[in-house]
Amino acid sequence: MKVITRTVWILSLVSLFTDMASEMLYPVMPVYLQRIGFSVVMIGLLEGVAEATAGLSKGYFGKLSDATGRRMPFVQVGYALSAISKPLMAIFAVPIWVFAARTLDRFGKGLRTGARDAIISAEATPQTKGRIFGFHRSMDTLGAVAGPCLALVYLYFYPVHYKELFLIAFLPGMAAFACTLLVRDKQAKPLTPAKRVSFFSFLHFWKQSPGNYKRLVGGLLFFTLFNSSDVFLLLMARKAGLSDTGVVGAYIFYNLVYAAAAYPIGILGDKIGLKRIFIVGLLLFALTYAGFAAGGSLWVYYALFFVYGLYAAATEGVSKAWISNIVPKQDVATAIGTYSAFQSICALVASSLAGALWFSFGPAVAFTASAVAAVVVAVYMAQVPYEAHK
Repeated sequence: MKVITRTVWILSLVSLFTDMASEMLYPVMPVYLQRIGFSVVMIGLLEGVAEATAGLSKGYFGKLSDATGRRMPFVQVGYALSAISKPLMAIFAVPIWVFAARTLDRFGKGLRTGARDAIISAEATPQTKGRIFGFHRSMDTLGAVAGPCLALVYLYFYPVHYKELFLIAFLPGMAAFACTLLVRDKQAKPLTPAKRVSFFSFLHFWKQSPGNYKRLVGGLLFFTLFNSSDVFLLLMARKAGLSDTGVVGAYIFYNLVYAAAAYPIGILGDKIGLKRIFIVGLLLFALTYAGFAAGGSLWVYYALFFVYGLYAAATEGVSKAWISNIVPKQDVATAIGTYSAFQSICALVASSLAGALWFSFGPAVAFTASAVAAVVVAVYMAQVPYEAHK
């Protein structure tokens, strides 16, 4: 049996192109926003609203996808909106317009995520979920490597030409959308009778979900509360002496490790158990944050970014594979969407908490708190039973 199917390949390429478009703008987004009048507070508000929009819409559209039994319309429209949002941010350099365009981008992400992950899950068996989700994460993260690299090359030859970069990012975004047209929606009929779905109806799934799902997601969300934005790691590396180019290089290096390791770690997870791999990932996270708390030479920070890449490879795709294995097939989009919605809210709290600890007690305390929390969650996860839904 072919493990990596045509559908998985295409959706992985879609994610690669989309991440390439998004991460291409990573090095210039803060500078561009400040140039058109955004203050630091406004940038924080923009990202907060955008991520909240993505998170809450993941829950709603995941539930709607399961209720209607349709997947590809959500995937296609979601990727189309994200592609269109890139040039929109450059057409009119007005804060309110950019605010709307950025929110549109995140809305597209919320629209597609649950349905896309349900399609990927349906292409695998419980014994191959790790490698399937790992392969998808690997391709997705490869885009996160290519995007900043292309941006750095472009800015080397055309410095300060930020608007043009937003227009260029439209090309891989449209390539992603074009690829979605090659995937057929295999769910010809609704899985359940179609009915009206309210925006917060996915919350009812939490009450009705299996106990194992609640225990797993509860642990994941507690961990998210202490898993702040990667920006804090980059800020610490910058504070330790890395140049601006060195910081971007460290970010690219982290994503490269993540991309290279996700698939083989997914295969290993299928062999020895997703739960064991996830716990190892938490311990790698704890090691990374403890290392950042202790500090060291620049080479130490690059070594920590290497470990951090392994952590991401051992948790991101694995957590979705684990969730998809313990819920009924017809609820996969809702289950992943519900988790993603709560995760987005917790992520906002996490960055605020990390920022408060950093400001009040220093970066060492902020990183140590995250490391300790990861160890606590690892111990908790060891007690969570793993039973694949039949």
